[in-house]
Amino acid sequence: MADAPIIVIKKKGGHAGHHGRAWKVAYADFVTAMMAFFLVMWLLSSSKPVQEAVGGYFRDPSGTAQKKGTELNGASAAKEGKEDDLNALKQQLTKSLEKMSNFDKLKDQIEITITPEGLRIEMMEGANGTFFENGKSQPTPALQDLLQVLSTEIGKLPNTLSIEGHTDAKPFSSSGGYGNWELSTDRANIARRLMEGSGLKPDQVVQVRGFADRNLRKPAQPEDPSNRRVTVIVQDMPKGMQRPSFVFNGKLPDAALPAPATASAIKKEEKPKEEKK
Repeated sequence: MADAPIIVIKKKGGHAGHHGRAWKVAYADFVTAMMAFFLVMWLLSSSKPVQEAVGGYFRDPSGTAQKKGTELNGASAAKEGKEDDLNALKQQLTKSLEKMSNFDKLKDQIEITITPEGLRIEMMEGANGTFFENGKSQPTPALQDLLQVLSTEIGKLPNTLSIEGHTDAKPFSSSGGYGNWELSTDRANIARRLMEGSGLKPDQVVQVRGFADRNLRKPAQPEDPSNRRVTVIVQDMPKGMQRPSFVFNGKLPDAALPAPATASAIKKEEKPKEEKK
């Protein structure tokens, strides 16, 4: 009987190779899960505008539906936040003004809008001189009461203000040198003095400007009463960005303006101006 053949069995060590690939897959899953976790935590701690922007991106990645998710950056979020603040201020000012006893008579001549500059508050004249005596810079009791309410609320804010005066296109009948440039600037400056005497901080007003009839509200109706107006702009910018300046007919005055005064003091020192026909 021939000898039985010798059979040698060799086992290949494939166990280590199999596990060498599996740990990479497990690690990738772990990293993905951690990234998702931190993304959720970031969203929970983010502001509402950022959350809405991220949600809008996933609902509409192209950004063509609601224009969200296309500008997920700090600038756009900050812009939305500022608009929210201005909207809140607009609502607060409106509520305060509605408490005035004569608000129903004035509401059609007060307009508050949000602009790139900030919150614009326009006080438009009526045909019979609602806020100023016709052709003069003498304020009426209605303007004094209105500015007192605005000053009380705006004086609580860190925002700076710009105050503008505007007239219609009707020229003065006198040739004494006093015209729409002087009138618009005087009215804006009177508004500043009244507001600083009613609650504004001394450095809150950074600019007083007179535009005469160069920025009509109704260009097609240049003599419409609503073109005669005083505008207060609550500026949407960090405080201290501008130095105080007072513009008089495009030039700075030679001497500093008087300190803030009360309405009664303004009435005593106001010199009569020739009225417009």
